[in-house]
Amino acid sequence: MIAIGAVMHLDEAFALTAAYATPESFETFSRHIDRTWIEEALLSTGKATIRRRRLPAEQVVWLVLGIGLLRDLPIADVIERLDLAVGEDKTVARSAIPPARVRVGAEPLEWLFARSAHEWSSRSAARECWHGLTLWAVDGTTMRVPDTAENRAHFRGQPAGKAGRGDSGYPSLRMVVLMTLRSHLIAAASFGPYLTDERIYAEDIWAALPEQSLVIVDRNYVQADVMAMGDEGSGRHWLMRAKSTTTYVKAEKLGEGDFLVEKEVSSYSQQKGVPPTL
Repeated sequence: MIAIGAVMHLDEAFALTAAYATPESFETFSRHIDRTWIEEALLSTGKATIRRRRLPAEQVVWLVLGIGLLRDLPIADVIERLDLAVGEDKTVARSAIPPARVRVGAEPLEWLFARSAHEWSSRSAARECWHGLTLWAVDGTTMRVPDTAENRAHFRGQPAGKAGRGDSGYPSLRMVVLMTLRSHLIAAASFGPYLTDERIYAEDIWAALPEQSLVIVDRNYVQADVMAMGDEGSGRHWLMRAKSTTTYVKAEKLGEGDFLVEKEVSSYSQQKGVPPTL
């Protein structure tokens, strides 16, 4: 769960979380995670432990969460401080930790993120409705990732000045998130290589936008297929700034500066199932 202030960047939020993270605060954090979520995450992804181990799969999930919060501690110390080892002597060989993380993989953590993000953001949004609509925002950002050969090959980075000078000092990823408008709790996220348009990543998260909602997006999202999602009787509403090049016909005046308009849809968007006019 990440709460982002109005002027705080996502990477700053991560750093601030790490600065206040302690084993005691982790215990408080863990109380918000239903133990059944972790069981469901492992069962749903086929990662549940069958053979009993010193570090079974459910404990590995807690370990990864602990590593994310207690970033200044060696991994073996995280296991000890959070009392994650199973057995009488409560010890785990350091050589056993990497294979345990590989066995569990990323899928259960992705499942757990989606489950907890939906639960926490839905609760928050329900407390801050406007005319019966929950309030959301979708926007993109970029983040630096560790400078490894694998990350450079996959994520690339911002081109560094003139042609031929290569990418920026660190590889970067591009991310799009759906968050509650008031608390800024993240409900869904999609990310990948830096050079991919953020609207491509946004396609992965529209399905997470609930019914009876109002979402604020910037003018880069003035797309027919995005706006048409509000025409499906789902109660999804959109607030976005129009581009200066946006064309439409004023059909009815509703008030000072307010109009009901009709906008023609391109043949390309119609091929994606959008009606001829909005």
